[in-house]
Amino acid sequence: MLALHTELDARRRADGLSWVELAAVINRPFENTGSIPISPGTLRDMMKKQSVTSAVILQVLRWLKRTPESFLDGNSESSAAEECLPMAERHQILRFDTRALYEAVDCERRRRALTWQQVANELPGFTVAMLTNLAGGPLIGFPRVMLLTQWVNLPAATFVRACSR
Repeated sequence: MLALHTELDARRRADGLSWVELAAVINRPFENTGSIPISPGTLRDMMKKQSVTSAVILQVLRWLKRTPESFLDGNSESSAAEECLPMAERHQILRFDTRALYEAVDCERRRRALTWQQVANELPGFTVAMLTNLAGGPLIGFPRVMLLTQWVNLPAATFVRACSR
């Protein structure tokens, strides 16, 4: 979160934007979609939080033209093609497909012959309920979602969809 926020703030400053102006720019692609706009305070203060709604982070990454993996420890800014977020139309917002993520986690769980409790034990901060509730989605926090994508050994973009709402 710190690396992402540092990059966001540096880009904001380089573009001469206030936090209010930055929020307006990031929100612009999905105006009139019925989506709740991202507040300037959410952007400004996200490094103070342990978790931020992944939908917010995906819009930030979209604006920065970066992948989630590019902010993991030990990764560089350059990303493999499969890590790139999907293209979205002007009126679309990026969201994690938590049902697809649940299915991938469940598939890996079954492949390794683990119980849901054993999976939760391997993933810090997760409970069995948090894992099984992914099937009903739609929200998951960031960076927590990255623990799941790494656990199933798939890029986060595998589970990101452009949605009209």
